[in-house]
Amino acid sequence: MHSFDYDIRWHTCPSELDGRGQLSSLNGPASEAVELDKRFWTGSGIGTNKDMVEKLQTYGVVRSKKVSEVMENIDRAFFVPDDVPPYVDTPVPIGYNATISAPHMHATCLQLLEKHLQPGMRALDVGSGTGYLTACFALMVGPEGRVVGVEHIPELVASSMENIKKSAAAPLLKEGSLSLHVGDGRQGWAECAPYDAIHVGAAATEIPPALIDQLKPGGRMVIPVGNIFQDLKVVDKDSDGSVSIHDETSVRYVPLTSREAQLRDN
Repeated sequence: MHSFDYDIRWHTCPSELDGRGQLSSLNGPASEAVELDKRFWTGSGIGTNKDMVEKLQTYGVVRSKKVSEVMENIDRAFFVPDDVPPYVDTPVPIGYNATISAPHMHATCLQLLEKHLQPGMRALDVGSGTGYLTACFALMVGPEGRVVGVEHIPELVASSMENIKKSAAAPLLKEGSLSLHVGDGRQGWAECAPYDAIHVGAAATEIPPALIDQLKPGGRMVIPVGNIFQDLKVVDKDSDGSVSIHDETSVRYVPLTSREAQLRDN
């Protein structure tokens, strides 16, 4: 058993916790990125996407008008399996040993990257999964910007395109300012680099050098780094190319690994 100090903002799945706030299991992809904190809800009573965003605002996770508008416009229900309540604050398995993160983790990353997701900027989403956060990025940078999602599971790339076609980001996918590709996200996507914002949706044992190289001077990357538990690291590249890194919070994500390793136990 692993117990936690409530003063530390760990992330884990509520279903993995017993009644004392202790971790009862460390297995399974659904243990990705949910904060152990009284502020976040686990019930299914939230019935609309707008209600979900308002809940995140109430808890102080969503703090800006821009992030709230984008999360209201990109309905999470289009990006989760049909048999899952879409607005619960928990990660959801999406097959292939992958998950879609909890709403508050998406909100956290959007807040951290907001200044680097202005109209006309470029963003890279590594491990784009269902396409939810990729679609949010696209709305933020607009048609004059460029957003690239990279995912090494072809089936997820195909389904994420279908998800996005149902959403408010559909015109951006059609026009080409938003694109999704099959590839090893650890290598980034050099064709559209450099990027003002890079988001990595799986945990690396170390920050991939290719992603640092593809980060634009003045840009920011958000990436979980570590093994069983990780730190959500914020990587800033200064105008002179120097890099500074700080830890935002402690999280647990599925690993950033090869396609073969990810599918080994699927």
